[in-house]
Amino acid sequence: PYRAQWESPAMVPDFLAGTPAAADPLWRESGATSVEEYARWAEHLCGSACLQMALGARGREVPPIHAIRRAVQGHGGYVEAPDGAIRGLIYAGAVAWLADEGIAAEVRLGVSAEDVARCVRADGLFIASVHPFIRWQDRAPPARGGHLVLVFGVDEGGALRFHNPSGDTPATRADARLPLDRFE
Repeated sequence: PYRAQWESPAMVPDFLAGTPAAADPLWRESGATSVEEYARWAEHLCGSACLQMALGARGREVPPIHAIRRAVQGHGGYVEAPDGAIRGLIYAGAVAWLADEGIAAEVRLGVSAEDVARCVRADGLFIASVHPFIRWQDRAPPARGGHLVLVFGVDEGGALRFHNPSGDTPATRADARLPLDRFE
């Protein structure tokens, strides 16, 4: 099941273009205690959205995104700096939270797209760190990392199938696909 990091997936293009997250009419469904909390965290919750999708894919109850964020934060998965900056998703904290939920997970570094495909074929799900440009398949990203997507399959042509919590079109949100060389 697909989840966006904002409660209104159809508004993702607006949020990416600068519309404040506080404009999301569904913010209350996120479990945030206020619209200010929702707006402050929205751009940082791609990892929590991936965790929601992973829970749903396993037939588990899917808590609101801020309930997951708070629980993972309690394991060190998100850190608020004294200056207010938010750091995370920190993978070790997410893995610790998943262990508490009875779900085995591990952190894997330096994984190639081919390795991701092998992992997905063997284990079923892989949260991959990618550049946010993954939503624009015609653009080369300037760097790696900074955004998380949930890889859940490999299609008949060998392309990775994934859900992008900040996809800006239906085609780049749910069941998006990229050949291994482009995903790399």
